[in-house]
Amino acid sequence: MEVRELAAADAEEYWTLRLEALMLSPEAFATSYEEAVKRKNPIERVKENFNADGSHTFGAFLDGDMVGIVTLIQESYRKMSHKANIFAMYVTSRSRGKGTGKALMEAAIQKAKDMGEIEKINLTVVSSNERAKKLYTSLGFASYGTEKRAMQVDGVFYDEDHMELFVK
Repeated sequence: MEVRELAAADAEEYWTLRLEALMLSPEAFATSYEEAVKRKNPIERVKENFNADGSHTFGAFLDGDMVGIVTLIQESYRKMSHKANIFAMYVTSRSRGKGTGKALMEAAIQKAKDMGEIEKINLTVVSSNERAKKLYTSLGFASYGTEKRAMQVDGVFYDEDHMELFVK
């Protein structure tokens, strides 16, 4: 398996995987599949996001296919620029339990450390997603609170745990 930061040439494959994530795990993402497919020029928007300052998206590849993604975004306000956030973490079902998620998160954490000014990484995870929480905890993330009814999908409410990792 190879993990690397994604570039404009990866935008279409990324978008396909992102749509899969939104369709198969709607409770895990703020964006809905229905909202995503209505976006104008989504591939161009993905390319722009890949080139945005402070934004780093990583892909995991197995036999040449993208099987996982994660995005690290540094806070843009000067007073908060010591923090970054993890977004859009997803691993295909065929690659779960094989270290793909861990490799993606390690790449994002290392990038945050390499950036120099990042001291803390935040993320949110659906409270019932024990597998993801176990992964994040194994990497040093600690929970600092739970937001009740953080998201609603098809009439069902989901709580979210807020987690943080201090890298300095």
